[in-house]
Amino acid sequence: MHNTTHPSPPPLIRWQTGTVCCDDTWEAAYRRFETPAEEIRKFTRRLRRLGAADWPADARILDLFCGRGNGLKCLEEMGFTDLRGVDLSDQLLAQYRGPATLFVGDCRDLKLPDRSVDIVIIQGGLHHLPRLPDDLVAVLREVGRVLVDDGRFVAVEPWLTPFLRIVHSACEQSLLRRAWPKLDALAVMNEREASTYEQWLSQPAAILALLERHFVSEQRVIAWGKLMYVGRKAESRVP
Repeated sequence: MHNTTHPSPPPLIRWQTGTVCCDDTWEAAYRRFETPAEEIRKFTRRLRRLGAADWPADARILDLFCGRGNGLKCLEEMGFTDLRGVDLSDQLLAQYRGPATLFVGDCRDLKLPDRSVDIVIIQGGLHHLPRLPDDLVAVLREVGRVLVDDGRFVAVEPWLTPFLRIVHSACEQSLLRRAWPKLDALAVMNEREASTYEQWLSQPAAILALLERHFVSEQRVIAWGKLMYVGRKAESRVP
């Protein structure tokens, strides 16, 4: 594990003017939901489950919708050395401290060369897309373009499983929310992003069909309110 400290944020490479990602209410709920250390541990468990321990340490990894960079910190602590992150919000990117190269830009229009990345990771970004399926098609097309042949795409997103339905029901109970601050924080975040969150959860068949169109599936785990997906780029699947 790497323990190198990075007191200053890395310079941002701007593909476009940054935007404000989230409102203050959402941001406050996010901070109550889990600490950065807790999120990094969560990301590490996920990626290990999805095979990250077997990836080459020098793999060129691109983290999309990377926000504050906790996913990048997770990858750094796992020993990966060639890291890049993309997010629309320069305010969120400015919170990152680490060795990764950061880009302010739109994940639907990546300003990176063709076949320049070995692994693309998205954790909790796709369900923020404003227009489905069009925006998802654009992101997946760009992912396929920047990946090397046989490159790997990893996505973890919310999914409407029975467990998530129970969580949603719990979020509607004011007594439970008062008793469990983490549940209340989750409820607030879901409420503030309801339009994109509900749009995402309502289209599982279309989303899976698009993933299968663009990639050859290696893993597809649906459980505990999450879709955990790993696919490989195949030229025949790229439109």
